[in-house]
Amino acid sequence: MNPLSEEDKKELLKIARSSIEEFLKNRRIPAFSPSSPALLERKGAFVTLKKEGFLRGCIGMIEAIKPLYQTVAEMAVAAAVEDPRFYPLTLEELPQITIEISVLSPLEEVKDVEEIEVGKHGLYIVRGFYKGLLLPQVATEYNWDRETFLQHTCLKAGLPTDCWKDPKTQIYKFTAEVFSEEE
Repeated sequence: MNPLSEEDKKELLKIARSSIEEFLKNRRIPAFSPSSPALLERKGAFVTLKKEGFLRGCIGMIEAIKPLYQTVAEMAVAAAVEDPRFYPLTLEELPQITIEISVLSPLEEVKDVEEIEVGKHGLYIVRGFYKGLLLPQVATEYNWDRETFLQHTCLKAGLPTDCWKDPKTQIYKFTAEVFSEEE
């Protein structure tokens, strides 16, 4: 696993922004040819869009099935036009949007909730067909403790807030390398 350099992060942010812009103008994602080995590795990632500090879209891919640069390009467009919580982004709004990228580590099953470190770990909860994920920075932004973080991840999955206590519920943790245009 190659760590991301500052240049890699800048390039991923440019890829995200130009993918959204090109999609909004021409309904296609441009082709990219990054040379950095870190951008060619298969990694999961989420792209978060904010407008005036408020969430405007966030979609990601947990599984590491595509090269990172491609995942970022596709998830940026998905966050802009496919997040069901928001109307699709318009080209006129794009200059007001700040992009944040979270590059995910592989998932690790949690055997004991004491392993979960708020601010360091993101959570992914699975029970049957229900699934919910919250990025590590969400707990920090809302000043949640571990139990509140678990409860909100259950809610995100469409499950009762105490589902994390049920042995049938699978809990996974992960870390994320988070960076944005604001840095």
